[in-house]
Amino acid sequence: MKALVLAGGAGTRLRPITHTSAKQLVPVANKPVLFYGLEAIVEAGIDEIGIVVGDTQAEIEAAVGDGSAFGARVTYLRQEAPLGLAHAVLIARDYLGEDDFIMYLGDNFIVGGVNAVVDRFVSDRPDAQIMLTQVGDPRQFGVAELDADGRVVGLEEKPSEPKSDLALVGVYLFSPAVHQAVAELKPSWRGELEITDAIQWLLENGRRVESTVVSGYWKDTGNVTDMLEVNRLVLESVEPRVDGRVDEASELIGRVVVEAGALVERSRIVGPAIVGPGARVLDSYVGPFTSIAAECRISDSEIEYSIVLPRSSISGVSRIESSLIGHDVEVTPAPATPRAHRLVLGDHSKVQISS
Repeated sequence: MKALVLAGGAGTRLRPITHTSAKQLVPVANKPVLFYGLEAIVEAGIDEIGIVVGDTQAEIEAAVGDGSAFGARVTYLRQEAPLGLAHAVLIARDYLGEDDFIMYLGDNFIVGGVNAVVDRFVSDRPDAQIMLTQVGDPRQFGVAELDADGRVVGLEEKPSEPKSDLALVGVYLFSPAVHQAVAELKPSWRGELEITDAIQWLLENGRRVESTVVSGYWKDTGNVTDMLEVNRLVLESVEPRVDGRVDEASELIGRVVVEAGALVERSRIVGPAIVGPGARVLDSYVGPFTSIAAECRISDSEIEYSIVLPRSSISGVSRIESSLIGHDVEVTPAPATPRAHRLVLGDHSKVQISS
């Protein structure tokens, strides 16, 4: 079996962060979301991985390399434009050959990995295995309709009147039969080749489609709220570790990771939280569910439930929360502070905040 990982797409819901960064490389707990997916695929016993890339190809390649760091062999497949998930299967046809494969959206996060669903697919041998989860607003997703016995009877992409609240999770398993389905597709009203239409074609042509309802945790990390929630979830499982330097005037409470080369002075950090390599936390409070990346500087400030990307600095700010701060950002005081600040800042931003 092979894997097809989708790492193209413009990441419009995460702008301005994704104006300069691939959305799949935005970190949670200081590790790119894409890496969690690659690790899950390899853990499931799949080491041949094709990564579909677009305009951020150079950045993705620089981060992932040849895959050896993950115990895999990676092939990069260029998609000239984001023309749909089924289009990604179409351009990967030669790479996939006649192998079964798992398709994994590179900005998705699934607790517990994909071992169980891969094992079930290999054992039961359907033509497609999909994962479903209940959502509050299914109009934003591909939606599956099940019959009274739990069998998949229909799928629709972003329906205006959903027939169920079961949305497709961004992990699919296919036999080579899907290639015939994809070859028959026409672009949808969105101008894309929809993977939901390909699965619907399989159903209509007598192919077997099985489903699994996700009992654990799944997030499409396409917006700031979901990124912060996944960051919270991952930090919940960190083990406390201090490889950097923490002075006697500082206090670490709970599960706190201080990476090698980091410095914490005269500060209070309440976990779960992580301070990346080379970062500096001085005279500050870092609250729970906060990830501070490499080479950041937090001084005379308070921050919690936030993600700060590499080389950014926050100085003299009384309170930041629920924020995603990009690379090389400077946050400094300005007059008349509100009680809290909610920020989504692109790379190289400079912001003045009252203090």
